[in-house]
Amino acid sequence: MTPRRFRLLMNLWPPFLCAGIRVTAIDAGFRHARVELRQRWYNRNYVGTHFGGSLFAMTDPFWMIMTLRALGSEHVVWDKAAEIEFIRPGRGTVHAVFDLDDATVEAIRAATADGSKYLHWFVTDVLDAAGEPIARIRKQVYVRRKRRAQSAAAGDSTR
Repeated sequence: MTPRRFRLLMNLWPPFLCAGIRVTAIDAGFRHARVELRQRWYNRNYVGTHFGGSLFAMTDPFWMIMTLRALGSEHVVWDKAAEIEFIRPGRGTVHAVFDLDDATVEAIRAATADGSKYLHWFVTDVLDAAGEPIARIRKQVYVRRKRRAQSAAAGDSTR
């Protein structure tokens, strides 16, 4: 799937569409993404700030999808755990940026090369228009190399 099509589908995905969440950028390698949430009447909480569920939702799928795309079909990748820390009230347009670097991808590959599972924590700050953090989200991603990929690699090494 192309990044453009992915961005379009994510922006039409009901959990994002109904919360007012927009994917504004995703690069060709699925290593960088930017998501924003504009404050509207339907995504405010009782005291007039961003609803915490929307802040969390705007960050939910990206680390798992980006890790899966970076590692390819030889790996199983799942979300394992998550937590959110509210730092200050969020108002107006807020955004989150995701950058998956080569060092992290290579560390995950190395940790799973023998078929072991690996749990990696990613941290994302949701920032207001001034660049100040309003929430910090931690996502734990489970990664394991698929067994048939391990078998094929083992067979290649014995030849």
